[in-house]
Amino acid sequence: MTNENNKMSREEAGRKGGEKTAREHDKEFYQEIGQKGGEKTASEHDKEFYQEIGQKGGEKTAREHDKEYYQEIGQKGGEKTAREHDKEFYQEIGQKGGEKTAREHDKEFYQEIGQKGGRQSSSNN
Repeated sequence: MTNENNKMSREEAGRKGGEKTAREHDKEFYQEIGQKGGEKTASEHDKEFYQEIGQKGGEKTAREHDKEYYQEIGQKGGEKTAREHDKEFYQEIGQKGGEKTAREHDKEFYQEIGQKGGRQSSSNN
């Protein structure tokens, strides 16, 4: 696409430049510049910045997708995790989760969830 002066438009020049760059560089090139960009962004922003953009992304995703979408991606993620990890991985993360829960909750918390579990079990019989 050219303009009346027989010159390329910015859009066309950008497209051609992007195509040339893609032809001349490999996956590692893009990984390297992506890593550099990520490191620079990380050095310029704090935890709250990432929490805010994560929350905005999560809210937008929640507005645009239904329950079945989350079930599908959850299942795919679970299947991939199961393929990539062994029994010891699950034991380790279970232990870490148990230790953190124990640090953050008191005796009453465990009594309450125990009662709820007991009621649920008896209603299933």
